[in-house]
Amino acid sequence: MSMNEMDRVRDLLREPPPPSAKSTAQALDLLEDEMAGRRVRARRPRRFGFGWSAGLGIGLVAAGAAAAVAVALTGQGTPGSPGSPDAPPGVDLNKQAVLAAAAKVELTPTGKYWYTDCIDGQSYIVRAKTGTYAIVGAASESFSWTGVKKGTGEAYYGRDLPARPLTAKDEALWKKAGSPSKFRVWSNDHYYTYAAKATKWRSDGPEVGIDPEGGGEFLGEPVEEWQDLPTDPAALAEKFLSGNEARGGMVPRANGGRKPTEAQTASAGIWRTSSILGGTPVPPKVRAGLMRALASRPGITAIGRVADPLGRDGVALAAPERTAKITGEYGGPKAEQGTYGHRLVIVFDEKTGGVLSVQDTLTKPGGPYAEMKPGFIINYMAVRSSGWTDTKPKPPAQLPF
Repeated sequence: MSMNEMDRVRDLLREPPPPSAKSTAQALDLLEDEMAGRRVRARRPRRFGFGWSAGLGIGLVAAGAAAAVAVALTGQGTPGSPGSPDAPPGVDLNKQAVLAAAAKVELTPTGKYWYTDCIDGQSYIVRAKTGTYAIVGAASESFSWTGVKKGTGEAYYGRDLPARPLTAKDEALWKKAGSPSKFRVWSNDHYYTYAAKATKWRSDGPEVGIDPEGGGEFLGEPVEEWQDLPTDPAALAEKFLSGNEARGGMVPRANGGRKPTEAQTASAGIWRTSSILGGTPVPPKVRAGLMRALASRPGITAIGRVADPLGRDGVALAAPERTAKITGEYGGPKAEQGTYGHRLVIVFDEKTGGVLSVQDTLTKPGGPYAEMKPGFIINYMAVRSSGWTDTKPKPPAQLPF
C-alpha cells in the first residue's frame, strides 16, 4: 500500500460516517461443535488467554478467541453509507476503515514481554414472571504474559467473574424481578446456577501458573519462527488460511462427510488469525499482512461499526450467517428449542488497530433467543488489553465491569 493510498484513507476517515445500517449479528463459537450441529456453550480460560495450542504447521481447533485486526485490499464488503457525500464513487468506507486501522498496527512498538488480558462469557435467558431478560454467565478472565527470550519467564492467571445482566434493558428487567444474586438457567443438558460474585486471581492449577524459566516460545513454536514469517498477505494466506490449515485440521466427516461451507471456512480463518495475532509476538508488518490476508478471504466482509461486549465501539469483519437448530435431544425445555441465525464477527479498535473482541451474534431470532433482537451477543471472547511491555506485567486488581 502506497503512502498516497494511506493519506487518502486518512482523509476519508477524519470524520467517520455513520454505518449504512445497524450492525446485526454474528456467528459460530467452536467450529467443530457447529459443524456437528451442536449448540455452542461456555468455555473456560486457558493458557495464553485464548485457548489455542497450535504450531506453525498445524491447524488449530477453534476455541476461544481474542482477536484480530484485519484489513481489506480487495473488493468484498458492504458499501459505504449512501448519506456520506464526501466518499468518492465506488469507495467502501467500511473496508477503508479497516484498512486504516491495520496501517496503524504496522507502527506498533515492541518490548520484552507480550501480555494479554482476555474475558469470555456466555449469554443465557432468564424467563422471569416479570419479564424475560438476558444475563452473562460462565464468565471468566485470563491474564498471561510471556518473555520473548527463553529464560525470561512466563505466567498465567485466571479468575471467575460475576454473572450479570447483559445490557441496560436487561438490568432494568432484572431489578424488576427483585435483583436476584443467583441465576438458574439451562446450560448444555442441565440447569445450572450462576452467582453474581467474582473470585480472586489464582496462579495455580492445570490452566494457570508461573514459570520463571519459561519464555521464548508461543503456541508451541520458538519466537524466531514467528518473527521470521513473510509479510506478504498472499504468502501468509497460503501458510495459515488455506485448506485444512484454516479449518483447524478438521476433516469432512465432522461436517457429515460434506466439504466445509464457505461460512465454516471463513469462520475458521477468523479463529486461526485470531490465535496468531492474540497469542504470538509476530512483528507489526506480519500482523498487518495477516490481517489483510484474512479480510481478502472468500466470505469475509467488512460490516462497519459494531459495539463489543464491554461497550467499546470498533470496526468489524464478519463471516457469513449460519443457521443453528436446537432440538430436545439433550432434554432441553421447549423454550430452548428452535432455529436461529448467527454469525462470527471480529471487532477491533479503529484508532489503534488493537483487538477488541470475537463474538457470536444473533442475526435471526428464534429458538432460545426468540425474544431477543438481532445484534444480541450469544457468546464472546473480548480482549480487555494486550500488547508489549518492558517490565513483567501484573493482572489488574479491578474487575472489568
